[in-house]
Amino acid sequence: MNASSSPPLELDCTNRQTRLPVEERPLLEGLRLVLHEAGVRTGAVSLAIVDDPAMHVLNREHLEHDYPTDVLSFLFDRQGEHLEGEIIVSVDTAQSSAADLQIPWAHELLLYVVHGALHLVGHDDHSPAERQAMRAAESHYLAALGVCLPSLPEPQE
Repeated sequence: MNASSSPPLELDCTNRQTRLPVEERPLLEGLRLVLHEAGVRTGAVSLAIVDDPAMHVLNREHLEHDYPTDVLSFLFDRQGEHLEGEIIVSVDTAQSSAADLQIPWAHELLLYVVHGALHLVGHDDHSPAERQAMRAAESHYLAALGVCLPSLPEPQE
């Protein structure tokens, strides 16, 4: 490898729950699409799929919130085209929310991955304007992946 080349972007998915079968390929495609369009070319991002009890523990440890949530994202490093981070999504929350919205839970889970990836590349959703921009970006990426949700729910972050 010469000095101008960098290692490629590495994406890893770990399914840490056993209640529902999860197809990892679409989740990794969504993650890769968001990162690619944000100019990320190198680095490593791990995606963990967990259940609500595991998410509850993580949310309490890292954000001091005593409840499970849909998605957590952690940016470890971002320098130009290089990014390192982690996204954790709850399959239980996806299934519950999807039932309420009458959509496939796999689409809801993909939304969580896209949402987490958008946080990694700099999107935020604290103000109304930021939330609106986040929703527009989520809709853009989901449509590019062939998923159209009737109305995107507010994240539980």
